[in-house]
Amino acid sequence: MKMNKLRMVAVGACSLVFLIGSIRASDDSTAAASTPAPDAMKIKVGVIGLTCEAPIYVAVEKGFFKDEGLDVSLIKYSNWATYKDALGLGQFDITHHLIMMFLKPIEQGMDVKILAGVHRGCLRVQASTTGGVQTLEDLRGKRIGVPGMGTPPFIFANRALALKGIDPAKEITWKVFPAGELKLALERGDVDAVADSEPIGTILLSSGKVKNIADQAVDEPFASEYCCAVVANGKFVANNPKAAAAATRAILKAAKWVEANPRAAAILAVEKKYLASTPELNAVALSHLKYEPSIAGGEAAVRSAAVAMQKVHMLNASTDIDDLTRRAFLHLDGVSDEWLKSVQVEKLADGQLLPDENARLLVELATHAPTTVRSCCDASVASN
Repeated sequence: MKMNKLRMVAVGACSLVFLIGSIRASDDSTAAASTPAPDAMKIKVGVIGLTCEAPIYVAVEKGFFKDEGLDVSLIKYSNWATYKDALGLGQFDITHHLIMMFLKPIEQGMDVKILAGVHRGCLRVQASTTGGVQTLEDLRGKRIGVPGMGTPPFIFANRALALKGIDPAKEITWKVFPAGELKLALERGDVDAVADSEPIGTILLSSGKVKNIADQAVDEPFASEYCCAVVANGKFVANNPKAAAAATRAILKAAKWVEANPRAAAILAVEKKYLASTPELNAVALSHLKYEPSIAGGEAAVRSAAVAMQKVHMLNASTDIDDLTRRAFLHLDGVSDEWLKSVQVEKLADGQLLPDENARLLVELATHAPTTVRSCCDASVASN
């Protein structure tokens, strides 16, 4: 593999991340799940077409929603701003989403409820392997590229820097780039580091050009904090608590299935055309997320994220964090960590990553160069 070819396509390969298009439902339309019972409760589940939405796809394809007595339609949105607002307005009922994206809207009165933690490990701060930045402390007075102000990578970087005594508002220059251009910005010297989300972080690491200086998957206090959770429209939960609980159980069971079978989940999403990706790219990206769902962990993540966001002035200083946590997180009957412990899922013989999966990823980086980007954390999303 020629290095100039790898360099040329690595940014393009980032475009597969949190991956655009080809989900069964077109924008603001629905795709029905496998044949439900005639008396099944109809609900709408929001999606964008992302790698980390694997539990939703698995819950559809493996019949977990159906087993819970639900008739699910997937509602696809083309950008995160519309998607987030649509949930608040009740245009769909439930999904799983980044906790930090919702805390400010909830503080401001958006009626959504966080119901359970789904997975951990989305976010990273990365710097060039050849530059002078070795640690977070080295970023004082430097420039950091982000996919959008107020996005989870931006919030994560603010939190990580503040823990090192750096004032992110005064001592960092923030520069916004499309997610697929973050590596290029680093290579050109436009920034000294980038903050990104999975699977962009994994793809950049695979290029050999960057190193992690903060990793939510391994660095405490972040490693035990859930980044994504089941999130539902507040009125839907109030009016249909049993359906909300059933949908949450289906997603959480599917999350356990994804953790047990990351490669199988990645292949399923690609072969069923939920994502425009390849099995290799999707599998490696998915394997870096920790799908170990938890009710208590989800609630703890709401509080810890809120405390940290308030410290870096992303939530109002006057906000009572305990009250915000109570308003944001809701416990549902029939959804508990005791129930989760009882949930058993199959472990497929070929469901795990292959020993050469990372090598396969490098091949994909050298042979696929899409031109659009889909990231969980883009301020906006490019279209085809």
